[in-house]
Amino acid sequence: MIRYIDSDYAVAGQLAPENMKQLADAGFKSVINNRPDGEEPAQPPAAQMQAAAEAAGLQYVYLPVGAAYPAENAAVTLRAELARLPRPILAYCRSGARSQTVYSMAKAAG
Repeated sequence: MIRYIDSDYAVAGQLAPENMKQLADAGFKSVINNRPDGEEPAQPPAAQMQAAAEAAGLQYVYLPVGAAYPAENAAVTLRAELARLPRPILAYCRSGARSQTVYSMAKAAG
């Protein structure tokens, strides 16, 4: 399920490679993956998600958030990515919560 945070930024739970074309067809221009590889066994790896996103014509950024990747650091990187990525942007993680938190932190910092 996609949840819009504002007019050009949305979050979602785990996506599959086949969802990338659907996102492009829905008008998204960029995808941010906030989920570290290997978090769950059935989770598609970032490289596979990137290939699917690029094949669908989407910009792709791997910006994991987890124990080894603090949200504070991700928020700093996200601020820079927000300045360069075409919009609208969809960010995802397991449930969408981390993606929303990092976005809120990035927006609050600037």
